[in-house]
Amino acid sequence: MRRPAAAVLCAVLLAGCAGGPGERPGAADGRAQDPARAEGATHPLPPVVDHVPTREPVVFLTYDDGAERDPRFVGLVRERRLPVSMFLTDSVVGPGYGHFARLRAVGASIQNHTLDHPALRGLPYAGQRAEICGQQHKLRSRFGISPRLFRPPYGTYDRTTLRAAADCGITAVVLWRASLNAEGGLTYTRGEPGLRPGDIVSVPAGETMSPSLTERTVRLLREIERKGLRVGRLEDHL
Repeated sequence: MRRPAAAVLCAVLLAGCAGGPGERPGAADGRAQDPARAEGATHPLPPVVDHVPTREPVVFLTYDDGAERDPRFVGLVRERRLPVSMFLTDSVVGPGYGHFARLRAVGASIQNHTLDHPALRGLPYAGQRAEICGQQHKLRSRFGISPRLFRPPYGTYDRTTLRAAADCGITAVVLWRASLNAEGGLTYTRGEPGLRPGDIVSVPAGETMSPSLTERTVRLLREIERKGLRVGRLEDHL
């Protein structure tokens, strides 16, 4: 069943795709995993990642849903040549796909975040597949692309999610180790606090959030640069 847009936005703003402070995203045990193949699966299951092993001094900026369409953000991505990853939900983006076409034109990548933003864990295979493959079809019709990366809403998933994602052409399920909170600080799902090379960072977005997406990103870039890091293209490392 399709969630009303108001309910979707409420879930984004109150719970956030990155969950509450200190909340660990993931499966039942809350850990990013690298499953090989489920019994009866037709494709190898995609790995679940919140950090990328790399010697490069890079972190990866990811943005969810598509509720916040700050026009200045397009200029920031263009000027800084930021290879950000946008995980889009169709029912949240609504008529705003043109904004993301402009972002894609200046270097952002477009990835899958389901049609309607449900919590997938525990749903039957058919429902999970419809959410993931349905958004693959939407993005293919809008942009002519078939995303390889998928982020489950709220960071929750199960083995059925991985089966459905694999059958929809997904090659990696992307969580996050760090998340930008409402105060502009970073919270971490595991390990020692502090950005380190290979971290995937979630930047929550919402129509009424303040400061703006551009301002929040600029502050985050200062912290990244202070650590001697830069923004990398996630798709090049997965």
